[in-house]
Amino acid sequence: MDVVKSSRLPWVDYARGIAIILVVYRHIFEGMHRAHLGTDQYDFLEHANIIFYSFRMPLFFILSGVFIGRSLQKRGLGAMVRNKFNTILYPYFIWSFIQVTMQILLDSYANANRTTGDYLYILFYPRQIDQFWYLYALFNVTVLYMFTREKLKLSIWHQLAIGVIFFGVSSYLSQHTIDWGFVYDVIHYYIFFAIGDLISDKLLNKDMTPTYSSWKLFGALLPIFIVGQYYFLNKNLEMKMPEYAYVEFFQPVWFMLIALSGCAFMINISFILQRYKILKVIRMFGYHSLYIYVAHVLVASGLRTILVKAGLTYVPFMLFIIIALALTIPVIMYNLAMQAGAWWLYSLERPKRPALQTQTIARNND
Repeated sequence: MDVVKSSRLPWVDYARGIAIILVVYRHIFEGMHRAHLGTDQYDFLEHANIIFYSFRMPLFFILSGVFIGRSLQKRGLGAMVRNKFNTILYPYFIWSFIQVTMQILLDSYANANRTTGDYLYILFYPRQIDQFWYLYALFNVTVLYMFTREKLKLSIWHQLAIGVIFFGVSSYLSQHTIDWGFVYDVIHYYIFFAIGDLISDKLLNKDMTPTYSSWKLFGALLPIFIVGQYYFLNKNLEMKMPEYAYVEFFQPVWFMLIALSGCAFMINISFILQRYKILKVIRMFGYHSLYIYVAHVLVASGLRTILVKAGLTYVPFMLFIIIALALTIPVIMYNLAMQAGAWWLYSLERPKRPALQTQTIARNND
């Protein structure tokens, strides 16, 4: 595994690591559920799946928004758009194409039931391409935000107002089952990107690090987090809506509060992990989160098939094994690709230097 660059902020990689672990958990659990492997017998696993859903994707968008201002100052709009195309949209096209192709070729082992017509979803309905909608949404949100910020000169408060309106519209679309394709995700998550920009100066202020990594803040946020997640879980179970999306679709204000409290708590935990320099594997997963994101479903599908063929049917153990390997194998795949000169699988930007030799995170702490 290549070493984490010392110039990176550890808490950011910790936060991304937490988010990508939760993403992998949901996708693997849902895959096992669709494969009828007996997940219905383990309510606690399903409840965890519901709880994690409330804040993991908003956290990704907030973290991306945190750095947008400084990146624009450093590179400018044109260079930033090119960079986002090369590092977000390009891997989206490459890996969604790979995944759809593999699901077609291995139809008897996959849950997706793909046809060649599904390639059109890549452009217009990324939600139909499993996990990949996030990359498409992130690129579109980022470019739209940068354009309105730099060309229209909209202030952060204008951006927040737009985000609130967008979020309200997305709730209306959900409540009335109106399908706007990829546009829905853009307007649904725009507010979280803007919030990231709003709080960037505070989060990136090193003088505030002791506060953000304090146990007092942890103690203050913990009960808020527990109450919010308890409500989110029980209300969604009560309403029995598909995908347990009742709170998100029909109670957007509550969802916003629950999501933001969850994000705040995860960021606090990330600063604590940075403070004590522990659980470095989470930081490593965060550093590689993009590479895990694009490949983990393919890896998990193969692992699930192998374990079932081997006769392993105990769901909790099966879930643990697949999650651990679906996080680790894509990291290995990425590093092997870098060493083989196959950097084009992940970006259009050629690395400035060869991938570093395998090292542990412990040798590169800030």
